[in-house]
Amino acid sequence: MSITFLLTSLVIVATPGTGALFTIAEGIARGARASVIAAFGCTLGIVPHLAAAITGAAALLHASGVAFEIIKMLGVAYLLYMAWTTWRDESTLKADPHGRSARSARQVVTSAVLINVLNPKLTMFFFAFLPQFVRTDTPHALATLLGLSAVFMLMTFAVFTVYGLLASAARTRLLARPRFVARLRRVFALSFLALGAKLATTTRT
Repeated sequence: MSITFLLTSLVIVATPGTGALFTIAEGIARGARASVIAAFGCTLGIVPHLAAAITGAAALLHASGVAFEIIKMLGVAYLLYMAWTTWRDESTLKADPHGRSARSARQVVTSAVLINVLNPKLTMFFFAFLPQFVRTDTPHALATLLGLSAVFMLMTFAVFTVYGLLASAARTRLLARPRFVARLRRVFALSFLALGAKLATTTRT
């Protein structure tokens, strides 16, 4: 495993995106436990994309414009839904000194998984990214791909967890300021909206 792969993966994972944003929001709203659950869900959400890249199923998305557009629009719709519910639901960032949540762990994981699953660009990314670090003439190419995928997932979980724990550490101070929290909720909602708009304008190339 090369240093280049590790550094590139770290940059990719650490760059704030939809999953990181969701994990941070959960950390602020519900505390450390919820942020770790969200990080776990976001990590699970990349499994189908890694599997598609490894098995070559990503080639179908690349070849079929219809398949790509369908998955993309589902992802856009879900991000718009996240933006709407975050903007409207004042309980999303409400102080809870005991760290309890109106949403179950299963609901948090489901939301986190859907955020990443409904993004076809992830499949295309892994399809282009992973093979760069695997020699085609090696007899253990599949094992190498699986190993790189596992490292990428562990890195994703670790970085997202750090984001979430940092957010949860600041939650008491943040949630003591209702007006700031209201503005922060709108920032999250607008961020989901912006990410949805960005996904809507992406292409397969």
